[in-house]
Amino acid sequence: MKQSFLYLSIFLLFTHCKRNEEHPKIAKADVEITQKINTLYKTYGKSSDAIYNQSIPKFLFSHELEEAFQEAIDASKADIEKVKNSDHPTDKPLLMEGSVFTSLYEGYTSYTIKSIDVKESTQPLGAAADVIIYFENSQVSPKITWTDKIHLVNPYHAGWRIDNITFSEKLAGEKDLKSSLQNFISGAK
Repeated sequence: MKQSFLYLSIFLLFTHCKRNEEHPKIAKADVEITQKINTLYKTYGKSSDAIYNQSIPKFLFSHELEEAFQEAIDASKADIEKVKNSDHPTDKPLLMEGSVFTSLYEGYTSYTIKSIDVKESTQPLGAAADVIIYFENSQVSPKITWTDKIHLVNPYHAGWRIDNITFSEKLAGEKDLKSSLQNFISGAK
């Protein structure tokens, strides 16, 4: 009986230590992810103007998403020049407009992070996380509410990066941000 009690005590001690090791990792990830989400919406907020007015921050987006944005921006800038130098320079060029990073074109008046689900991986890719964001636009009547899901990756544990945004099915014309960018790029060709 004493031996069983000893083994149980040792087991509980190790599981408690293991749990305490994981908790700070998750808490640290939650803080870093929250900072990335807040930076995204502070920088790009409700319109796409910032996409054209500043370089894409490498610390915010995954390499794949960063490349897609750059390709879309380059295609848009090329179309702006093409229209400007055409016989019809007053025509509207192909532009990314509205709130590119949310389901609603008009954007949001407020947002709240509802949940962060961090998934550690044993693969060399590092970790991934899904974040549910609750949005509200109270500038319209009745107010509109919706949720989007942001997918982040932490490749080789080099820092969290936004990899994609899944848009609300009830509002968005596109399934997700990557699809939206690819459709924009295809339309520019």
